[in-house]
Amino acid sequence: MSRIGRNPIAVPSGVEVRIAENDISVKGKLGELQMALSSEVSVTMEDNQLSFEPRDDSNRARQLWGLYRASVNNMVQGVSEGFSKRLEIQGVGYRAAVQGKKLKLDLGYSHSVLYDIPDGITIKCEKPTDIAVAGRDKQIVGQVAAEIRSFRKPEPYKGKGIRYVGEYVRRKEGKKK
Repeated sequence: MSRIGRNPIAVPSGVEVRIAENDISVKGKLGELQMALSSEVSVTMEDNQLSFEPRDDSNRARQLWGLYRASVNNMVQGVSEGFSKRLEIQGVGYRAAVQGKKLKLDLGYSHSVLYDIPDGITIKCEKPTDIAVAGRDKQIVGQVAAEIRSFRKPEPYKGKGIRYVGEYVRRKEGKKK
């Protein structure tokens, strides 16, 4: 049985949850998110708390029980507070800047890398070496941060590249004479 699925989700004030047959939508100050639910899991709302239950005792229903609870919890948190990921750039001459709906990255290549910022995501560069990715959908925020990081992953010899804030890069020893 799912331990995550047993916990109810507290819906904060200012967040509106609508439950249809196989659909749930959450609306808050940062926007609206929707998700289709499987018929194997039932959702009920009582006293500003969402509860999830499997409709039968099959393995799939018990697996989806915790999955849907975690996904809806992320939706509620996303429309009320939002999610963010921070990246830092290390390397001589490496920098980032936001130009309209594009992120311009100078990463030591012969050309600048231009990344189109998707809808629902905001990217800020307070310093040329810091990137803040924010949005209401946790999956999209993580995906955008991973795509930006993939343009120049941190390398183990000098540590140059794009990394998450607080990420540890294991360093290797260089050549010996």
